[in-house]
Amino acid sequence: MRRDRGGEGGRARSRVPLRRSLLGRLLGVSALVAACSVAATAWLAVQTTSGAIKQEQGQNLTADARIYDTLLGYAARHPTWDGVDATVQELAEQSGRRVALTTQSRQPLADSATAATVPALPPEASAVVDPLSVDTVLAARSTEVRGTAADRIDPRAVGPFLLPAAERAALRRTADRQAVCLNRVGIAADVVVGPSGRPRVQMVGNDPERALGTRCDPADLDAPTRTEKKALTALNDLADACLKRQDRGKVRLNRDLSWGEGVAVPVPGPLPAPRPAPEPSDAREAAPAPAVEPPREFTGEDDRAIASCVGTARSEQLSSYVASPALLFIGDEGGATVPGFDLSPANTAKIAGAAALVLALTVGASVLAGARLVRPLHALTGAAQRMRDGEEHASVPVSGDDEIGRLAAAFNDMSAHRARLEEQRKAMVSDVAHELRTPLSNIRGWLEAAQDGLADPDPAFVSSLLEEAVQLQHIIDDLQDLAAADAGGLRLHPEPVRVGELLSQVAAAHQARAETAGVTLTVEAGAVAILPADPVRLRQAVGNLVSNAVRHTPAGGRVTLRAYGSFGTRDGDEDGSESGAREVVIEVADTGTGIPAGDLPYIFDRFWRAEKSRSRRTGGSGLGLAIVRKLAEAHGGTVSATSTEGEGSTFTLRLPAGGPDGMTTVS
Repeated sequence: MRRDRGGEGGRARSRVPLRRSLLGRLLGVSALVAACSVAATAWLAVQTTSGAIKQEQGQNLTADARIYDTLLGYAARHPTWDGVDATVQELAEQSGRRVALTTQSRQPLADSATAATVPALPPEASAVVDPLSVDTVLAARSTEVRGTAADRIDPRAVGPFLLPAAERAALRRTADRQAVCLNRVGIAADVVVGPSGRPRVQMVGNDPERALGTRCDPADLDAPTRTEKKALTALNDLADACLKRQDRGKVRLNRDLSWGEGVAVPVPGPLPAPRPAPEPSDAREAAPAPAVEPPREFTGEDDRAIASCVGTARSEQLSSYVASPALLFIGDEGGATVPGFDLSPANTAKIAGAAALVLALTVGASVLAGARLVRPLHALTGAAQRMRDGEEHASVPVSGDDEIGRLAAAFNDMSAHRARLEEQRKAMVSDVAHELRTPLSNIRGWLEAAQDGLADPDPAFVSSLLEEAVQLQHIIDDLQDLAAADAGGLRLHPEPVRVGELLSQVAAAHQARAETAGVTLTVEAGAVAILPADPVRLRQAVGNLVSNAVRHTPAGGRVTLRAYGSFGTRDGDEDGSESGAREVVIEVADTGTGIPAGDLPYIFDRFWRAEKSRSRRTGGSGLGLAIVRKLAEAHGGTVSATSTEGEGSTFTLRLPAGGPDGMTTVS
């Protein structure tokens, strides 16, 4: 049953979706094929429909702009919508569309619908016809209306600036004389009449500086008429009233509705030229020019307030001369507002055929790509199952350097690493059994001898049993420490530790053993920064290194404990610490037999010993250095070793002076 469950787990793992680049390639192929399909279908659809749609939309947009412009001009020249029915009918006949006008409350004003049952109007109007607020989008398509975002009043809304016939005739005669004069001196000029009836001379090329130096003086044409003076005075009064409500001074408007002086607070400095304001339609051509006094400078805030008040005054002045805003509805006779387009059977067949062809290509490409990608995955799956079934080392051939090839190489490395770990596990079980069996066998032998009366339980007997029990306890404690470190449960109690004092304590604890072995044990620790660390665990790590060094150093040798700070240090602090240290380095150096270069990479592995004999004199349990590495990592540091065979070894602990960032602590 366990074997079956393992097979199900292996199959489940083989179904885990691949990600990153492999998935990207699959998605890339699918996206490419889908894009080709969409592009082909869209190309056919565009080829068969875009021409007709563009033609229909272009005609509708042009017709809509013309309808809007015509009705806007009607509203600008008439105070009401009375009589607009004839214009609406004419526009509907010219465009072939349904044109309807309603008030803003949707009360009918005019409708070109001729059906017995008039279709309901759409919920949204096509535009709002208001000569005092021109729709800039529709107006931009018109060749007559030239409104701007700053001046949205239709230029055909002239109101009180409309000139009577007598004034028009007098100005026209003056304009004709100037045009003839300019033509006589070689400057082509024409007379253009604005919506208010005021004529102006327009030179071909639109370069007024060409007339400078000629005798064709335009001063007579620029003089305002009586009607324009009256209208401009009324507009000026409305603007002044608006400014007064804002606690601002009066302003004097020129004929073109610019302002150059007023009652605003003057600003010292040179006086600038007059600044223009939003111009009304043809009032630019028809306002009187008041006497100009020395201008004063307006601030930006004054200019904005004046421009706003002039615009408000113009709307107020023209409101009684133009029709009220109306809603414009443009659609077809059936009530639809957007023209439809139906594909012909031939075009439908083309689109369906192209889609089917692309679909077939998609399936073929997906099958080929999938087979090529899945084949090495099957090999990996088989190798994983063989490994599960107990093969020591299962590998797969590496066919390339792509993602699948790198996956196969990683799998082979994993398989080899797993085999090494299995060998280490077996060796570890054997070593643990041996290390535990030796003291237990000794204890059992002595106790059986005492029980049989062959050994006398004197103090030497008890001391021997205690030594074996202590050895057994050390092995168990070491195994517990390693298990806790592997599980992330190695708890530390950090506190400020003077490294020099700690090394002295370790040396004192091992002094007796060193003297017995004939080894000189010395400490070389200058002023070292206080290290945040667990003193018990740090003594344990350094003690393991010292014990290992004494054990492998012959009589007459030397073991030296050193400590110093790295990254630029200086002496002289009051507490005897070494300032500026980023890292505290602890070294345990010996003059022993040394470690072969081939053995250095394995000395921190568990139960590894350079001398395979399990002599109590030169060999321990093989766990001491592994525990040192775990304790160094728990403190956020590292441990390393260098050695020259026959000359000695140096073990180096590097610990951060600020303490470890991720250290597991207990308060």
